[in-house]
Amino acid sequence: MLKRLSFVLLLILIVTAGVLHAQDKKPLFHVINLEGVITSPSAKYVAESLEEAQKAGTDGMIILLDTPGGLDTAMRDIAKSILNAPLPVIVYVYPSGARAASAGVIIAQAAHVAAMAPGTNIGAAHPVAIGIGGSGEMGKTMSQKIENDAAAYARSIAKSRGRSEEWVEKAVRKSESITADEALKLKVIDVVAVDIEKLLAAIDQKEVTVAGSKRKLFTTNAVLDTKKIGIRQGILAAISNPNIAYILLLIGLAGLYFEFSTPGAILPGVIGGISLLLAFFGLATLPVNYTGVLLILFSIILFIAEIKIMSYGMLTVGGVISMALGSFFLFDTPEPALRVSWQVLIPAVVVASAFFIVVIRLAIKAQTRKHYSGTETMIEAQGEAVTDIDVKGQVLFQGEYWAAESNYLIPKGAKVLIKKVEGLKLTVEEIKIISQK
Repeated sequence: MLKRLSFVLLLILIVTAGVLHAQDKKPLFHVINLEGVITSPSAKYVAESLEEAQKAGTDGMIILLDTPGGLDTAMRDIAKSILNAPLPVIVYVYPSGARAASAGVIIAQAAHVAAMAPGTNIGAAHPVAIGIGGSGEMGKTMSQKIENDAAAYARSIAKSRGRSEEWVEKAVRKSESITADEALKLKVIDVVAVDIEKLLAAIDQKEVTVAGSKRKLFTTNAVLDTKKIGIRQGILAAISNPNIAYILLLIGLAGLYFEFSTPGAILPGVIGGISLLLAFFGLATLPVNYTGVLLILFSIILFIAEIKIMSYGMLTVGGVISMALGSFFLFDTPEPALRVSWQVLIPAVVVASAFFIVVIRLAIKAQTRKHYSGTETMIEAQGEAVTDIDVKGQVLFQGEYWAAESNYLIPKGAKVLIKKVEGLKLTVEEIKIISQK
């Protein structure tokens, strides 16, 4: 009897310990920031973050969203990652003043829980604005096809999450944009919360569908593990910014131009080569208009030609105009977030043009400068015949004796003019004879 009682007491202790341990275990959520233009590196960052959160055994991941929009392909990759995520994903438009514009609308709709902070907005998801409209010169039929495709895609995502299909379609077709309170009222989002703590309190015990099965969110006393973007991903994201990619392109071209115009500098060539390769990576992730790239390259050709051909500045003017036009047409999209901003474009063109003009002036000045050393300085210089020069003889020039030759007899002691230098032999003419002529 005593043994049975001891066994029961031991079993009770084990169960109690297990319950206490379960109560002590707090839910864990990873938190990442997704801000700025949505590009391919952004999509990869979200996918890698989800994979890391799954391996860490978290209870979910929170994405703090603040974006003006981005590429359609990158947006769809992010939406696909969230829709197929093995854990709950909460997209929170945060902090106040942030926005989920354009591509951000679809990303927010794909989330298991969509939330916004007061003072934020969501909307304006027209397909042209999310980067699939091309140059804006599409035919009416093609434009309609793209719009219908985007609307159907947005509706399907909203339907899968039980949110307003009607408003999402308006955001796509009419570029409608609304505030956080309006989004909550229209069932575009699930929660409006001042901060993450209030958000977690609001969604505790909320049931969501994850990977086809129902799951409850337990967020009481949740532990938040904020993940910083890695150095590699940070660099890739920065390079994919159109402003930075554009500046790297100009730096690269300027560095290589300086290296070719003044060989041996080395450092400008190295910096230029690295910058140009980084710029090519950034441009590969953006909607580039190759006419713009060719115009910028043509401007460099004109600057080089100015050194070789004395056009009295006409080629330089053409180079500046070509660079300005190329910069303006560089990115083929009406989406402001995917174009070079005027605050960057104008100063960059001015500084780059000034740099090329200065280098051109230095190169031309070096070409026309009078030589102060070498055999070039001897041409048209005066010497003295130290022997009779009867076809061959010797000349004294700046304290040195040189072998000399002439087509006629030059007497010893006569002043001579050096006309040609071949190795250690001078071709000379008598000055007296020249003056008589």
